[in-house]
Amino acid sequence: MTNNIKTNFSIIIPVYNRPQEIEELLESLIKQDFTDDFEILIIEDGSTQKSDEVVVKYQNQLNLKYFFKENSGAGASRNFGMEKATGNYFIILDSDVIVPKHYLSAVKKALDINFTDAFGGPDAADKSFTLLQKAINYAMTSVLTTGGIRGKKQAVGKFQPRSFNMGLSQTAFSITQGFSKMKNGEDIDLTFRLWENNLETQLIEKAFVYHKRRTSITQFFKQTYGFGTARPILNRKYPKTAKITFWFPSLFILGLDLSILMAIFGCLTPLAIYYVYFIVLFIDSAFQNGFRVAFLSILTTLTQFFGYGLGFLESQFYPKKK
Repeated sequence: MTNNIKTNFSIIIPVYNRPQEIEELLESLIKQDFTDDFEILIIEDGSTQKSDEVVVKYQNQLNLKYFFKENSGAGASRNFGMEKATGNYFIILDSDVIVPKHYLSAVKKALDINFTDAFGGPDAADKSFTLLQKAINYAMTSVLTTGGIRGKKQAVGKFQPRSFNMGLSQTAFSITQGFSKMKNGEDIDLTFRLWENNLETQLIEKAFVYHKRRTSITQFFKQTYGFGTARPILNRKYPKTAKITFWFPSLFILGLDLSILMAIFGCLTPLAIYYVYFIVLFIDSAFQNGFRVAFLSILTTLTQFFGYGLGFLESQFYPKKK
């Protein structure tokens, strides 16, 4: 559907104790080749390390609005920002992303050609990222790990935007009331409610961001564990959306444990299959990122599978009582 209404962007950025990240993101927004006006709303979610001084630094270069509120989580902070925004289309970014200079132009062009009430964009690793950040990005985006569902059109059906890089129309926000109170999976929950209200989503491939993600294996494990716990909750809330593929990480780690046990008793074939998988993964990552990142990609892939898989199993069989 062609958009006949002028799109006015409001960029919503929740932040919690990450002033350095906000500075890098604002620096990238200054460099946009976009010619229309847009506003940026920084929502400080009860931080002890505030970003107000960073915002002041860029006040004369960008149309910035800064709000400090009590800590309530990212979803509620995004909703707060959308309530305060004056634009008719909200772009939601995490504080740990950097946007390439064509980002806003790419979004506008795509929406002008095919307007949808929500969109999502892919993520990538910038050359300046650490080796671990590149390896985490590989684990989260590779066809060999997640099936490439986070940003490749040939790998998706109806696209589910993720909150680190997504857009939502003012109309869609009014209908859905934005993000729910879920701690994890709130963006997927929003997507399902958009679809229930016959609102369309799309992937804008050129609207990618450089996503720094977590900076340690421990943090990455906690993040993926949270993703895993959210999925059974979503399956129970929206039964028609449940898929057998959501079990794959859990089956992967259970199979790996069983293969190691069988190897101890002399049966090496199952473990050899895992060995071949990681060799293929190493080669694929090496071609994309170099050998050092490829070694780390094995570690981050295992971390992702164990985090998501364990979180999924706990939430599936031992759901928390409300």
